[in-house]
Amino acid sequence: MLNRRGLAGAALGLLLLAACAAGTPRDAKGDPLEALTVTTSSGEHRFMVEIADDEAERQRGLMEREPLADDRGMLFQFPDVAERGFWMRNTPSPLDIIYIDPRGRIVSIAKNATPYSDAVIPSNGPASGVLELRAGRADEIGARPGDRVSHPFFAE
Repeated sequence: MLNRRGLAGAALGLLLLAACAAGTPRDAKGDPLEALTVTTSSGEHRFMVEIADDEAERQRGLMEREPLADDRGMLFQFPDVAERGFWMRNTPSPLDIIYIDPRGRIVSIAKNATPYSDAVIPSNGPASGVLELRAGRADEIGARPGDRVSHPFFAE
């Protein structure tokens, strides 16, 4: 049985836990964002990303969404390694689409993809992951094919 001091301590603990959870950045579904780093010749560039790891999430992507902030993105995770192709259907903001191999190396980058376009943008090589960033961010951080993307999804 809790006495007053124990009850006050438990209440304080719950408040602190709630405050920590409230400070965690979350995606549109309320899931926590995950840290991802792109290492280029200009250094390490950190992003907080939403994860699209099932078919429904991958199909929806960033459709009908506000433009991404500079430090935000969406990481599409696929269960296999294959040629990939993305489009911009119902996506109002231009994006940089970065195709990534299973080891976290950038395969190719489609810069400034045209909003609302149904044109398929190919990976030009096998990829297991795709990172979408605000258009222009790949150039701003100096990202190039062969650069490294670090996230637990990719083998080190």
